Amino acid sequence: MSLHTPLDFKVAGICVVLSTILTFAWTGEPGSMNVFATTPVSKQQEPSNQDRVLRHVVMFKFTDGTPEDTVREIEQGFAALPQQIEAICDFEWGTDISVENLQQGFTHCFVVTFRSEEDRATYLPHPQHLKFVELVKPHVDKVLVLDYWTR
Repeated sequence: MSLHTPLDFKVAGICVVLSTILTFAWTGEPGSMNVFATTPVSKQQEPSNQDRVLRHVVMFKFTDGTPEDTVREIEQGFAALPQQIEAICDFEWGTDISVENLQQGFTHCFVVTFRSEEDRATYLPHPQHLKFVELVKPHVDKVLVLDYWTR
């Protein structure tokens, strides 16, 4: 078949480009192909230290019978900490909505973000944090804390 029109040349060119893209999209893992990556996922570069943040994840399982007003006071108290402690660079929280039924009674999750381990070290003994801990202690059955550096 010979190419006769400019459209034929465009279609042929697009086919060559697509073939080239798909050839480079191979990630090197048997049976897998990622058309959006030209670098194998396992070889992608880690974020630089200045792009990473330290997350401090806190989950609460309240004691049975904790009044809703007390739960609201605890939510508001935790949410107020970023305005009281300069070391906190970000904060978010929410309540469980999982459909997997694996929460083991934990209902609240709070994520406190720091730029450094030094900031976390400032936060933990900070008087406002310790005051909040005293507010929470009598009302929690379990607390789960997990810290990690983002990737």
